[in-house]
Amino acid sequence: MLIDVPMPKMGESIMEGTVIKWYKNAGDFVKKDETLFEISTDKVDTEVPSLAEGILSKILVSVNETVEVGKVVAVIDTSVSSEKTSKTEETQAPVYTENKDGEGNVKGGEITEVVMPKMGESIMEGTVIKWHKNPGETVKAEETLFEISTDKVDTEVPSPVAGKLIDILVKEQETVAIGTVVARISPSGDRISNSGTGLVVPSQTIEELSMNNMAAGNITHATTVEIPAPKVSKEDKKSSKFLSPLVISIANAEKIPADELENVQGTGIDGRVTKKDVLQYIELRSTGALSKTTRHVKKSISTQNTPGYDTPAGKIERIPMDIVRTKIMQHTVNSRDTSVHVTGVVEVDMTKIYNFIKANKESFQKNEGVRITYMPFIVTGVVNALKEFPYVNASIEENSILVKKYYNIGIAVAVEPNGLIVPNIKSADEKNLIGISKSIRDLADRARTKKLTVEDITGGTFTITNYGVFGSLFGTPIINQPEVAILGVGTVVKRPVVVETDGFDSIAIKPMMYLSLSHDHRLVDGMLGGRFLKSIKDFLESFTA
Repeated sequence: MLIDVPMPKMGESIMEGTVIKWYKNAGDFVKKDETLFEISTDKVDTEVPSLAEGILSKILVSVNETVEVGKVVAVIDTSVSSEKTSKTEETQAPVYTENKDGEGNVKGGEITEVVMPKMGESIMEGTVIKWHKNPGETVKAEETLFEISTDKVDTEVPSPVAGKLIDILVKEQETVAIGTVVARISPSGDRISNSGTGLVVPSQTIEELSMNNMAAGNITHATTVEIPAPKVSKEDKKSSKFLSPLVISIANAEKIPADELENVQGTGIDGRVTKKDVLQYIELRSTGALSKTTRHVKKSISTQNTPGYDTPAGKIERIPMDIVRTKIMQHTVNSRDTSVHVTGVVEVDMTKIYNFIKANKESFQKNEGVRITYMPFIVTGVVNALKEFPYVNASIEENSILVKKYYNIGIAVAVEPNGLIVPNIKSADEKNLIGISKSIRDLADRARTKKLTVEDITGGTFTITNYGVFGSLFGTPIINQPEVAILGVGTVVKRPVVVETDGFDSIAIKPMMYLSLSHDHRLVDGMLGGRFLKSIKDFLESFTA
């Protein structure tokens, strides 16, 4: 059977991709989910796994060729089984006996290999952000071994077995593909090979070994290989900026020299320069705006450490941006560039809910084991308003409106020291005040202890952010893509307001709160946004137990 391999769709706005590398040649055998080729798009560069197992019959798109999403780039013949190619593979490289557990960790003889876990169907890589153990230390089964960060969730990874950590193969802040071996554990602490061959590969770094295996099509686990730590001198270090063939070809066509290309600020993953970045740079360059900006930047750089200027020498600390902050930056910039943000604000009299909480706070804590706050009432009001105005519970896909018939309400949670994550309450419309209160507490606790799952932070339909907890009166939050609106909740403050009683105005002290709605004007215009806010306001002000 012949299987067509199409150019994959890597995002809603991505319509084409460039093949930048083939990991297999025509006639090679390829396993299902083994890396087949690598592509570059406007948003991301990524490896594409094989859809099936068989012989790569045809390669229809050459390296550096750009084609539209959905176009067939290769054909795989699945009629050839792995048995017919086993002898060929054995002559290319040593193959070691593997015994994998349910998580993909290789176990055999005395050594267990720990791999980068798969945290969701769409997640293909993870970043090690912290090791809880050092080489040589003892680790218990299920004890936290390291922490990872992915596009969807940050979580702690437990050790699959008990023993001694003999090798850490992936450093902190390093990003690797799912299934990559990140560490090795031995019950005895000895470096004993699984196959008993005692094979040693000297003077070859981990990176070189991986590249050679991939080039030969032999993706094998190095459970019998002992590799010395690579030595890197200052002279060996080169620029770390990755430039895809698509970006390079555009730069060559526009006669942008390599040293000038180094100045282009990338907005892609890990700061990579995308097609959009280089085209924007070219536009600024052609209008002359770039030269003014460049002169300003050069002046700032040359004078920032010079005594006598505004910035004294030694008064600037350069702090590398961590993974969480980097991803927040990428997501917010993407939202800004995707949605047309408009913000509306209403003032809400919280007297009835304030009095209810005051009267029932202790009984809720005693009987339900949960502290009652304003947020469950706001979530309930939001769900009612979403049912009344379904376009606010929607997303945009090209020229279509996807109206969601379910209500998964995201609650933004601040994570120390400088992070943010948005887990969501699934089916919030099916929960009462107590159920919503318990869900909010559970999500917040697990967010701060890094126990969230991918399911907790995906599938949201509407988001609430409570900056009022830090004393802010109101703000203009950024929409959580692909949603079309986000509600900002300000702090509740007692202040004098004018009230009308029996036709007469008077001044009273009331607990007041501002709600701000940032909405995507592509779908939610001022009238719809205003009516949505008023619906929430009316619910909160007329609340009855």
